[in-house]
Amino acid sequence: MKKLTGFLLAVFMAFSIASGQERNDVIKVYNEGAKLLQTDVQGAITAFENVVTLSEQVGESANDLKSKATQVLPGLYVRLANNAMKENKSAAEIIKAAKLASDVSEKYGNETGKNNASIILVQGYNKMGTELFTDKDYDNAILAFDSLLVINPDFSNAIFNKALIYRAQNNNAAFEESIDLFLGKLEAGKDDQAINQASTLALEYFRAAGSQANQADNTDEALELLNKAAKYGEDKDLYYYFADVYNKKKSFDSGIEYAQKGLALETGDAEAKAKFYFQLGLGQEGKGQTAEACASFKNALFGPFAEPSKAKRTNLKCQ
Repeated sequence: MKKLTGFLLAVFMAFSIASGQERNDVIKVYNEGAKLLQTDVQGAITAFENVVTLSEQVGESANDLKSKATQVLPGLYVRLANNAMKENKSAAEIIKAAKLASDVSEKYGNETGKNNASIILVQGYNKMGTELFTDKDYDNAILAFDSLLVINPDFSNAIFNKALIYRAQNNNAAFEESIDLFLGKLEAGKDDQAINQASTLALEYFRAAGSQANQADNTDEALELLNKAAKYGEDKDLYYYFADVYNKKKSFDSGIEYAQKGLALETGDAEAKAKFYFQLGLGQEGKGQTAEACASFKNALFGPFAEPSKAKRTNLKCQ
């Protein structure tokens, strides 16, 4: 019995010594990682990953070391992703590093790490989308910005960039949807510069599209596009095109109305005002207001409108 007791005591002591030695091995690796924290992020990650692996092999006696390592690892992976961004690495590398940081943070239940990784991931997709847009790879640029917006639906720059892509593609419906979504994210008084920039962009885009439709004598389409442009503000040239379209459609009251609106906004010289007077004259002629039309065509005798205005005055027998 004494021999058996002595044998068991020897086994226990040997086990205790072995367990202590194994814990010491984990401590050694942990300390190596701690030394590398400020100088070698990847080296520290490797060390703390080894701490987790060794701790699981050692068992309960090393659980505290495993817990400490898993608390440190998410932040290290985020630092690695952040360094990739600071070093201006490729968008693909930044995205890969940020996704890994997010996965590690998720694995160890670190919400702060996951949030920080998402911020970097957004920057990576923004970089990718911008580069693809610059290269005119529009379809893949849209995919990159859409991936970004899944993570952060309120990242307004991505929405604006999508609008720019749709403008380049002459995709009227998608452009309008994106620019309206962008404007909806902005706050009057706080974002006035961005509101003005986006509104001007949209007005000019639809005004130009309406002008093209008008030149092709697609007056219904022209009016639809010009009305879209009018959602985004006042513009003297927009009013000129409205007047021209309405006069073509023999809606002379509207033609006169928009010609007068354009004149009210035009602050230039007589030649600059000539095109509005010409449209005003066309509307007045259409309504049988000969005296008024003669006066308007007289005011339109400048620049490219000089000859057609002269012809109109001759036909109307203006004095």
